[in-house]
Amino acid sequence: MPKLKILAAILLLAVPGFAVADLSDAGVPDSSTWYLHVDLEEMRTSPAGSKLYAWLDDEVISELREETGIDIGKEVDQITAFSAPGAGAVVLIEGTVSQESQDKLLALAAVADELQTLKFKRNTYYYIEGDGSSEGNGHRHGKIEIDSFDNGVYFSFALKNRIIITSTPEEMESLLASNGKIAKRSSPSGTLFVLTAEKSLIQAGLRPDEFEAGGGWESNILRNAEHVAMMIADIAGNIAVEVRLVTREADMAQSLASILRGLISLMAFDDDMEPGVAEALRSTKVVVEDRALTIKVALSPDLVVAALKD
Repeated sequence: MPKLKILAAILLLAVPGFAVADLSDAGVPDSSTWYLHVDLEEMRTSPAGSKLYAWLDDEVISELREETGIDIGKEVDQITAFSAPGAGAVVLIEGTVSQESQDKLLALAAVADELQTLKFKRNTYYYIEGDGSSEGNGHRHGKIEIDSFDNGVYFSFALKNRIIITSTPEEMESLLASNGKIAKRSSPSGTLFVLTAEKSLIQAGLRPDEFEAGGGWESNILRNAEHVAMMIADIAGNIAVEVRLVTREADMAQSLASILRGLISLMAFDDDMEPGVAEALRSTKVVVEDRALTIKVALSPDLVVAALKD
């Protein structure tokens, strides 16, 4: 794994400490086109979440630990990422990231084609571009292959127990000035909604319309949705999954619900279907309220982990 990609993966796995209840108010700007919130601390400590975390540790975190010597599993509690018009992508990492780990991250950053140390008031932040490799006779800088970070990455350890990563210097300095608090922004095209639960593990959402300029969606469901939100939570020892779509028209929500119910029914009574999967499908709820389509299902953590391993 190239060193800069390791750094990027660490940064993307180490984001900020906004409580779930704050996510809709302050954790993500109203105008965000997409967001992702991962609560590793809740995942480590909740009954069902701990099994999901064990899989994540085996498949992802352990590799980063071996490659870098940084134990993300012990030092990172929450990760929040989002992108808003005019602000680019932002990743906030919360946790007690040690000075030793910060030094290792800077050492990884030092192999980039470009590394700059910058100042905003009394706060230090860094800019990196490229992965240390060159192409062609013109020594063209390599670019970080992460969406929204094609022109480089700004990151800072200046705030206590937080790492800030942005794709623009303006957003970095804004976050440093506000001590990591997100300024609310008005959105003429509507705001992202956020699903919440007491023991939420993962939350995500997007506005598909904002991506159509880049080629649109192959999925008819996403193509006809204005908002999409997803949440994975630990509820009563099960992995509860909830997906909510707001369609352009109420008739479209009803049509999609009918299609989903039909597919679920066909699969649930397939003789070749594993009993646990069939039972989960039969317990899946599909509800329509005006233009909103909601899908809910509760799965045993063992079933989820088995599916991930396959």
